Amino acid sequence: MTTKQRFESILAWFEQHMPVAESELNYSNPYELLVAVMLSAQCTDKRVNMVTPALFAAYPTPEALAKATANEVFGYIQSVSYPRSKSEHLVQMAQRLVEVYDGQVPDNIDDLQTLQGVGRKTANVVCAVIWNQPTMAVDTHIFRVSERLGLTTHSKNPLQTEKQLVKYIPQQVIPKAHHWLLLHGRYVCQARKPKCEECELKSYCRHFAQNNKQ
Repeated sequence: MTTKQRFESILAWFEQHMPVAESELNYSNPYELLVAVMLSAQCTDKRVNMVTPALFAAYPTPEALAKATANEVFGYIQSVSYPRSKSEHLVQMAQRLVEVYDGQVPDNIDDLQTLQGVGRKTANVVCAVIWNQPTMAVDTHIFRVSERLGLTTHSKNPLQTEKQLVKYIPQQVIPKAHHWLLLHGRYVCQARKPKCEECELKSYCRHFAQNNKQ
């Protein structure tokens, strides 16, 4: 099976079996998504969704968050991973959002990455989810799943994975493909105990083939 054939088969399976694939983070506007994605770094979406209702109630706009102190924000997000640094980043991000972008979340990767605490992965998520742009965010799930399935080869970092994926995934499919791979990694192709026997992608999977040679 060529790489192109593997991509086509896997994408076709997802399109048939998971036609709707969306972020599991709760948000109602670009600002809220940006905050939620920043909080989700090395933290579960479930945990983030537990803290954001009170956080968004206290700071419903970038302007409100920009006026807060890191210590005040910490009180709302202390149960997520790295709450101290995230508190500081959120306030600084909001301040720049207000000062430079009139409180509007930028719609491109370059401007988003000028915000404190916003890296390429976060910027890619925001652009894909909010504006349906062909940006592939690579988290630990996507990095792992792509390599196991055989969609990527010897990828050493998220950027390499991103470049290999976008080479073969049609642009209009990329935003949805991000969620396909992420959700597959979260619930099926898990890090410690991948559910290979019940995985319906095993006939296309390089990892499964290598570990089940006759």
